[in-house]
Amino acid sequence: MTATIAPRSYEPCASTPVAFLGLGVMGAPMAAHLAAAGHQVTVYNRTAAKAEQWAQQFGGRHAATPREAVQGARMVFCCVGNDDDLRAVVEGENGALAGMESGAILVDHTTASAQIARELYVQALQRGLHFIDAPVSGGEAGAVNGQLTVMCGGDEAVFEQAAPVAAAFSRAFTHMGPSGSGQLTKMVNQICVAGLVQALSEAIAFGLRADLDVNKVLDVIGKGAAQSWQLDNRGKTMAVGKFDFGFAVDWMRKDLNLVLEEAQRNGARLPVTALVDQFYADVQAMGGNRWDTSSLIQRLR
Repeated sequence: MTATIAPRSYEPCASTPVAFLGLGVMGAPMAAHLAAAGHQVTVYNRTAAKAEQWAQQFGGRHAATPREAVQGARMVFCCVGNDDDLRAVVEGENGALAGMESGAILVDHTTASAQIARELYVQALQRGLHFIDAPVSGGEAGAVNGQLTVMCGGDEAVFEQAAPVAAAFSRAFTHMGPSGSGQLTKMVNQICVAGLVQALSEAIAFGLRADLDVNKVLDVIGKGAAQSWQLDNRGKTMAVGKFDFGFAVDWMRKDLNLVLEEAQRNGARLPVTALVDQFYADVQAMGGNRWDTSSLIQRLR
């Protein structure tokens, strides 16, 4: 099994030939929701066996290169690891841009830099194509349940064309502004998450030291001003040292590096974010590279 998805109902939308590039923890279920919604899906993955397995499981097609995968697609979705991975599947003679038909839309769900988003937007326009940067929030559970929050940058008219198709895997698909705005919004999201997880780590560690019933504490404060997604979904697992969830420390450090580089460019002051980034480096040094980001609490035990 390459992916699982939770059953859900879909808004009516005309069946569209689409391609999906990148079948990792997020991409595989996102592509599966597109297929379940009735779209004609062709997939590509760097490890070809994953694409073959996905096609067998969900009934789509697989292709050997991004260029082959996007042929005939009116919309191309992409979800890979970083800027370099994105260039590898989009640019070059075997990349997506070389194979897309005039007027087609490339929607990139990679958490990447705002700079590469703007570069690919220009490259797409030069080829008679369209580009939307559209990083996601919601983690593996959001992808499996088809309930991702998607932050989009690019031309609003193009966004409006993509939105009905992307509804297959999203609960909110929102236009944030011109090219790069989606990536910048995701950076705001990660700044918030970093601070929340550190504060929650300190709170739970304090509660344990104070010999409180931490589960009961979390239930109580979760009904007040301290409530957050992190508290609701990670608080009790943090208390017992369970970190086998989808969003790894390595990925968070990659995201925070993007944030801190952008802050250097725009002059934003992010002292807490920079500190939490170093705390995540401590977790990596403990061997927690693939632990969930809630593993920040391990530094405090």
